Amino acid sequence: MKHVISKSAIPENKAFIIKKIDASYFDPTFHIHPEFQLSFVTKGEGTRFVGDNIKSFKAGDLVLTGPNLPHVWRNDNKYFEKNSQLSTTVIVIYFHDHFLGETLHQKEEMDSIKRLFQKSERGLEITGTTKTKVCQMMRALLGLRGMDSIIHLLKILDVLAKSNECNVITHNHLASSNTEAETNRMDKVYGYVMKNFRQKIKLEEVAALVNMTRTSFSRYFKSRVNKSFSDFLKEIRIEYACKLLQEEKMNIDSIGYECGFQTLSNFNKQFKNVMKKQPHSYRNEYLQVSSDSYRN
Repeated sequence: MKHVISKSAIPENKAFIIKKIDASYFDPTFHIHPEFQLSFVTKGEGTRFVGDNIKSFKAGDLVLTGPNLPHVWRNDNKYFEKNSQLSTTVIVIYFHDHFLGETLHQKEEMDSIKRLFQKSERGLEITGTTKTKVCQMMRALLGLRGMDSIIHLLKILDVLAKSNECNVITHNHLASSNTEAETNRMDKVYGYVMKNFRQKIKLEEVAALVNMTRTSFSRYFKSRVNKSFSDFLKEIRIEYACKLLQEEKMNIDSIGYECGFQTLSNFNKQFKNVMKKQPHSYRNEYLQVSSDSYRN
Protein backbone atom coordinates (compact mmCIF):
# COMPACT_ATOMS: atom_id res chain seq x y z
CA MET A 1 0.00 0.00 0.00
CA LYS A 2 1.35 3.42 -0.88
CA HIS A 3 1.37 5.90 1.98
CA VAL A 4 1.16 9.61 1.28
CA ILE A 5 0.59 12.79 3.24
CA SER A 6 -0.98 15.12 0.70
CA LYS A 7 -3.43 13.16 -1.41
CA SER A 8 -4.78 16.13 -3.32
CA ALA A 9 -2.13 18.66 -4.28
CA ILE A 10 -3.92 21.45 -6.14
CA PRO A 11 -2.05 22.66 -9.25
CA GLU A 12 -0.88 26.26 -9.06
CA ASN A 13 -3.03 27.17 -12.06
CA LYS A 14 -6.23 25.89 -10.38
CA ALA A 15 -8.31 27.51 -7.63
CA PHE A 16 -9.69 24.15 -6.48
CA ILE A 17 -10.21 20.55 -7.57
CA ILE A 18 -13.45 18.60 -7.90
CA LYS A 19 -13.51 15.03 -9.08
CA LYS A 20 -15.76 12.01 -9.19
CA ILE A 21 -13.93 8.83 -8.22
CA ASP A 22 -15.19 5.38 -9.15
CA ALA A 23 -13.25 2.47 -7.65
CA SER A 24 -13.60 -0.99 -6.16
CA TYR A 25 -13.07 0.59 -2.75
CA PHE A 26 -12.00 3.92 -1.28
CA ASP A 27 -8.31 4.39 -0.59
CA PRO A 28 -7.98 2.86 2.91
CA THR A 29 -4.89 4.91 3.83
CA PHE A 30 -5.25 6.90 7.05
CA HIS A 31 -3.96 10.34 6.08
CA ILE A 32 -3.88 14.09 6.46
CA HIS A 33 -3.43 16.92 3.96
CA PRO A 34 -3.37 20.73 4.03
CA GLU A 35 -6.51 21.22 1.92
CA PHE A 36 -10.14 21.49 2.99
CA GLN A 37 -12.08 18.47 1.73
CA LEU A 38 -15.81 18.23 1.02
CA SER A 39 -16.76 14.58 0.39
CA PHE A 40 -20.08 13.24 -0.88
CA VAL A 41 -20.33 9.45 -0.95
CA THR A 42 -22.76 8.36 -3.65
CA LYS A 43 -22.02 4.62 -3.46
CA GLY A 44 -20.37 2.38 -0.88
CA GLU A 45 -20.41 1.71 2.85
CA GLY A 46 -17.97 1.16 5.67
CA THR A 47 -16.50 2.97 8.65
CA ARG A 48 -15.47 6.63 8.69
CA PHE A 49 -12.63 7.85 10.90
CA VAL A 50 -12.33 11.61 11.40
CA GLY A 51 -10.03 12.70 14.24
CA ASP A 52 -11.23 10.88 17.35
CA ASN A 53 -14.63 10.02 15.85
CA ILE A 54 -15.67 6.60 14.53
CA LYS A 55 -18.90 6.25 12.58
CA SER A 56 -20.41 4.05 9.88
CA PHE A 57 -20.99 5.64 6.48
CA LYS A 58 -23.09 4.77 3.46
CA ALA A 59 -24.35 6.47 0.31
CA GLY A 60 -25.41 10.04 1.12
CA ASP A 61 -22.62 10.71 3.61
CA LEU A 62 -21.52 14.36 3.32
CA VAL A 63 -18.58 15.67 5.35
CA LEU A 64 -16.35 18.75 5.37
CA THR A 65 -12.91 18.30 6.92
CA GLY A 66 -10.48 21.10 7.65
CA PRO A 67 -6.73 21.13 6.93
CA ASN A 68 -4.56 18.45 8.58
CA LEU A 69 -7.46 16.69 10.29
CA PRO A 70 -6.65 12.93 10.22
CA HIS A 71 -9.27 10.92 8.35
CA VAL A 72 -10.07 7.86 6.27
CA TRP A 73 -13.23 6.37 4.79
CA ARG A 74 -12.59 2.61 4.96
CA ASN A 75 -14.96 0.24 3.23
CA ASP A 76 -16.18 -2.92 4.91
CA ASN A 77 -13.90 -5.94 4.57
CA LYS A 78 -16.16 -7.49 1.94
CA TYR A 79 -15.06 -4.80 -0.53
CA PHE A 80 -11.46 -6.04 -0.33
CA GLU A 81 -12.23 -9.70 -1.02
CA LYS A 82 -10.54 -11.13 -4.11
CA ASN A 83 -13.68 -11.79 -6.15
CA SER A 84 -15.75 -8.89 -4.82
CA GLN A 85 -18.10 -7.28 -7.35
CA LEU A 86 -18.72 -4.29 -5.07
CA SER A 87 -17.78 -0.75 -6.05
CA THR A 88 -17.74 2.77 -4.67
CA THR A 89 -18.23 6.32 -5.90
CA VAL A 90 -17.42 9.63 -4.24
CA ILE A 91 -17.56 13.25 -5.38
CA VAL A 92 -14.88 15.25 -3.60
CA ILE A 93 -13.80 18.90 -3.62
CA TYR A 94 -10.35 20.03 -2.42
CA PHE A 95 -9.59 23.71 -1.81
CA HIS A 96 -7.61 26.12 0.38
CA ASP A 97 -9.10 28.95 2.44
CA HIS A 98 -7.22 31.37 0.15
CA PHE A 99 -8.46 29.84 -3.12
CA LEU A 100 -9.66 33.32 -4.16
CA GLY A 101 -6.41 35.00 -3.17
CA GLU A 102 -4.28 35.56 -0.11
CA THR A 103 -6.38 38.34 1.41
CA LEU A 104 -9.99 38.08 0.17
CA HIS A 105 -10.91 35.42 2.73
CA GLN A 106 -10.04 37.93 5.46
CA LYS A 107 -12.59 40.52 4.29
CA GLU A 108 -15.84 41.26 6.13
CA GLU A 109 -17.99 39.80 3.34
CA MET A 110 -16.35 36.42 3.98
CA ASP A 111 -16.97 36.35 7.74
CA SER A 112 -19.61 33.60 7.67
CA ILE A 113 -17.47 31.40 5.45
CA LYS A 114 -14.46 32.08 7.67
CA ARG A 115 -16.46 30.81 10.66
CA LEU A 116 -17.40 27.73 8.64
CA PHE A 117 -13.71 27.09 7.97
CA GLN A 118 -12.91 27.42 11.68
CA LYS A 119 -15.66 24.93 12.61
CA SER A 120 -14.41 22.49 9.99
CA GLU A 121 -11.15 22.12 11.91
CA ARG A 122 -13.08 19.54 13.94
CA GLY A 123 -14.88 18.11 10.93
CA LEU A 124 -18.50 18.76 10.00
CA GLU A 125 -21.17 16.23 9.06
CA ILE A 126 -23.89 17.85 6.94
CA THR A 127 -27.45 16.59 7.34
CA GLY A 128 -31.07 17.36 6.44
CA THR A 129 -32.17 19.66 3.66
CA THR A 130 -28.72 21.24 3.58
CA LYS A 131 -27.20 17.88 2.65
CA THR A 132 -29.77 17.35 -0.10
CA LYS A 133 -29.14 20.80 -1.57
CA VAL A 134 -25.34 20.68 -1.37
CA CYS A 135 -25.16 17.19 -2.88
CA GLN A 136 -27.20 18.41 -5.86
CA MET A 137 -24.92 21.44 -6.18
CA MET A 138 -21.82 19.24 -6.11
CA ARG A 139 -23.19 17.11 -8.95
CA ALA A 140 -23.82 20.30 -10.94
CA LEU A 141 -20.32 21.62 -10.20
CA LEU A 142 -18.78 18.61 -11.94
CA GLY A 143 -20.00 20.01 -15.26
CA LEU A 144 -18.91 23.63 -14.76
CA ARG A 145 -15.67 25.30 -15.82
CA GLY A 146 -13.94 28.65 -15.43
CA MET A 147 -15.52 31.47 -13.43
CA ASP A 148 -18.86 29.64 -13.34
CA SER A 149 -17.25 26.87 -11.30
CA ILE A 150 -15.72 29.30 -8.78
CA ILE A 151 -19.03 31.14 -8.33
CA HIS A 152 -20.79 27.81 -7.84
CA LEU A 153 -18.26 26.69 -5.20
CA LEU A 154 -18.83 29.97 -3.35
CA LYS A 155 -22.57 29.30 -3.42
CA ILE A 156 -21.97 25.84 -1.91
CA LEU A 157 -19.84 27.33 0.87
CA ASP A 158 -22.46 30.03 1.47
CA VAL A 159 -25.19 27.40 1.88
CA LEU A 160 -23.02 25.52 4.39
CA ALA A 161 -22.05 28.71 6.24
CA LYS A 162 -25.70 29.72 6.74
CA SER A 163 -26.92 26.26 7.76
CA ASN A 164 -27.61 24.94 11.25
CA GLU A 165 -27.34 21.38 9.92
CA CYS A 166 -23.54 21.21 9.97
CA ASN A 167 -22.67 19.13 13.02
CA VAL A 168 -19.21 19.03 14.59
CA ILE A 169 -17.71 15.54 14.35
CA THR A 170 -14.72 15.37 16.70
CA HIS A 171 -14.69 16.01 20.43
CA ASN A 172 -11.47 17.98 20.22
CA HIS A 173 -9.30 19.58 17.57
CA LEU A 174 -6.42 17.15 17.29
CA ALA A 175 -3.01 18.54 16.46
CA SER A 176 -1.43 16.11 14.00
CA SER A 177 2.22 15.56 13.29
CA ASN A 178 2.55 16.22 9.58
CA THR A 179 5.14 13.52 8.84
CA GLU A 180 4.99 10.48 6.63
CA ALA A 181 6.33 8.25 9.40
CA GLU A 182 3.57 9.39 11.75
CA THR A 183 0.88 8.81 9.16
CA ASN A 184 2.22 5.38 8.20
CA ARG A 185 2.32 4.27 11.81
CA MET A 186 -1.30 5.14 12.48
CA ASP A 187 -2.33 3.72 9.12
CA LYS A 188 -0.84 0.34 10.09
CA VAL A 189 -2.85 0.34 13.31
CA TYR A 190 -6.15 1.30 11.65
CA GLY A 191 -5.67 -1.20 8.84
CA TYR A 192 -4.82 -4.06 11.21
CA VAL A 193 -7.77 -3.37 13.51
CA MET A 194 -10.29 -3.07 10.68
CA LYS A 195 -9.17 -6.41 9.24
CA ASN A 196 -9.20 -8.22 12.58
CA PHE A 197 -11.70 -6.56 14.94
CA ARG A 198 -14.05 -9.54 14.73
CA GLN A 199 -11.36 -11.64 16.41
CA LYS A 200 -9.58 -11.24 19.73
CA ILE A 201 -6.91 -8.53 19.42
CA LYS A 202 -4.10 -8.29 21.95
CA LEU A 203 -2.55 -4.92 22.68
CA GLU A 204 0.92 -6.48 22.47
CA GLU A 205 0.28 -7.53 18.87
CA VAL A 206 -0.68 -4.05 17.76
CA ALA A 207 2.21 -2.44 19.66
CA ALA A 208 4.67 -4.81 17.99
CA LEU A 209 3.23 -3.87 14.61
CA VAL A 210 4.63 -0.35 15.05
CA ASN A 211 7.75 -1.43 16.99
CA MET A 212 6.60 -0.17 20.40
CA THR A 213 6.22 -1.63 23.84
CA ARG A 214 2.72 -2.08 25.18
CA THR A 215 3.11 0.88 27.58
CA SER A 216 4.64 3.21 24.99
CA PHE A 217 2.00 2.35 22.42
CA SER A 218 -0.87 2.93 24.86
CA ARG A 219 0.47 6.38 25.68
CA TYR A 220 1.21 7.18 22.05
CA PHE A 221 -2.20 6.05 20.76
CA LYS A 222 -4.16 8.03 23.33
CA SER A 223 -2.19 11.18 22.54
CA ARG A 224 -3.07 10.82 18.85
CA VAL A 225 -6.67 9.61 18.96
CA ASN A 226 -7.85 11.13 22.26
CA LYS A 227 -9.03 7.73 23.57
CA SER A 228 -7.50 4.49 24.76
CA PHE A 229 -6.89 1.69 22.30
CA SER A 230 -9.44 -0.51 24.09
CA ASP A 231 -12.12 2.19 23.74
CA PHE A 232 -11.17 2.65 20.08
CA LEU A 233 -11.56 -1.08 19.42
CA LYS A 234 -14.83 -1.17 21.34
CA GLU A 235 -16.30 1.69 19.30
CA ILE A 236 -15.37 0.00 16.02
CA ARG A 237 -17.13 -3.18 17.14
CA ILE A 238 -20.20 -1.30 18.32
CA GLU A 239 -20.45 0.68 15.07
CA TYR A 240 -20.36 -2.58 13.14
CA ALA A 241 -22.99 -4.02 15.49
CA CYS A 242 -25.26 -1.03 14.79
CA LYS A 243 -24.98 -1.69 11.06
CA LEU A 244 -25.90 -5.35 11.52
CA LEU A 245 -28.80 -4.45 13.81
CA GLN A 246 -30.15 -2.09 11.17
CA GLU A 247 -29.96 -4.74 8.45
CA GLU A 248 -32.12 -7.12 10.54
CA LYS A 249 -30.50 -10.21 8.95
CA MET A 250 -28.96 -11.68 12.13
CA ASN A 251 -30.25 -12.29 15.64
CA ILE A 252 -28.73 -10.26 18.44
CA ASP A 253 -26.81 -13.20 19.95
CA SER A 254 -25.05 -13.84 16.64
CA ILE A 255 -24.28 -10.15 16.10
CA GLY A 256 -22.37 -9.93 19.38
CA TYR A 257 -20.04 -12.78 18.41
CA GLU A 258 -19.75 -11.53 14.82
CA CYS A 259 -18.45 -8.19 16.11
CA GLY A 260 -15.73 -9.72 18.27
CA PHE A 261 -17.38 -9.90 21.69
CA GLN A 262 -16.64 -13.13 23.53
CA THR A 263 -19.91 -13.29 25.46
CA LEU A 264 -23.45 -11.99 24.95
CA SER A 265 -23.45 -10.35 28.39
CA ASN A 266 -20.30 -8.39 27.55
CA PHE A 267 -21.78 -7.33 24.20
CA ASN A 268 -24.93 -6.04 25.88
CA LYS A 269 -22.91 -4.22 28.53
CA GLN A 270 -20.49 -2.56 26.10
CA PHE A 271 -23.26 -1.68 23.65
CA LYS A 272 -25.23 0.06 26.38
CA ASN A 273 -22.10 1.93 27.57
CA VAL A 274 -21.57 3.38 24.10
CA MET A 275 -25.12 3.73 22.73
CA LYS A 276 -26.95 4.29 26.06
CA LYS A 277 -29.47 1.56 25.22
CA GLN A 278 -29.60 -2.19 24.79
CA PRO A 279 -29.13 -3.75 21.31
CA HIS A 280 -32.76 -4.88 21.05
CA SER A 281 -33.97 -1.37 21.94
CA TYR A 282 -31.66 0.13 19.32
CA ARG A 283 -32.98 -2.24 16.65
CA ASN A 284 -36.64 -1.61 17.55
CA GLU A 285 -36.20 2.16 17.55
CA TYR A 286 -34.35 2.11 14.23
CA LEU A 287 -37.03 -0.03 12.60
CA GLN A 288 -39.76 2.24 13.97
CA VAL A 289 -38.08 5.37 12.60
CA SER A 290 -37.53 3.68 9.22
CA SER A 291 -41.17 2.61 9.11
CA ASP A 292 -42.42 6.10 9.96
CA SER A 293 -40.15 7.66 7.31
CA TYR A 294 -41.42 5.23 4.70
CA ARG A 295 -45.07 6.03 5.47
CA ASN A 296 -44.40 9.74 5.28
